[in-house]
Amino acid sequence: GNYAFLGYPVLQAADILIYQAHFVPVGEDQVPHIELTREIARRFNKLYGEVFPEPQALLTHAPRLPGTDGRKMSKSYGNDIRLTDPPELMWEKLRTMVTDPARVRRTDPGNPDVCPVYALHRVFSPPEHQAHVNVECRRAGIGCVDCKRILYENLRERLAPIADKSAYYESRPEEVRELLIEGSRRARQCAAETMARVRAAMRMAV
Repeated sequence: GNYAFLGYPVLQAADILIYQAHFVPVGEDQVPHIELTREIARRFNKLYGEVFPEPQALLTHAPRLPGTDGRKMSKSYGNDIRLTDPPELMWEKLRTMVTDPARVRRTDPGNPDVCPVYALHRVFSPPEHQAHVNVECRRAGIGCVDCKRILYENLRERLAPIADKSAYYESRPEEVRELLIEGSRRARQCAAETMARVRAAMRMAV
């Protein structure tokens, strides 16, 4: 083996525990690292007294999104739809997105269960739109472009507040800088308090 297999998750655990985190937003692939962090917290608390909470992984209900080519959405694949994409670019990406490969013609019935576009509907569209698309796709009541148009409208509605907030902060770099400075100050204070508790628990001289 090599040091990184142990060193990286231990360093990650230190970053989590020093800030007394109770929940950690991570991807599925990071869950084992959170389990190691919990084990380190348990071991320390058993040896020296209750200092660290046992953090829990905070997973989204849709941990993986399909990209426009049907693979896992990734910036490195160039198949991503970005939170800040302008409407015309978002539509162009959705318009060319792959669908059920068996649905060749508009009159062919489709299968939403294997369609990457429908997977995005499950995340971004309200239940009534999901149900409508599901039924109409299976009986060829709507075409893929119709389905994508519904998704596009829902995506725009869901992502618009994020894009607006991003634009707000992009135009106010000084405000961002002040937020970062204040966040750093609070993080340093939390870390210092944790380390003081650790040293006291271990009876180490300051």
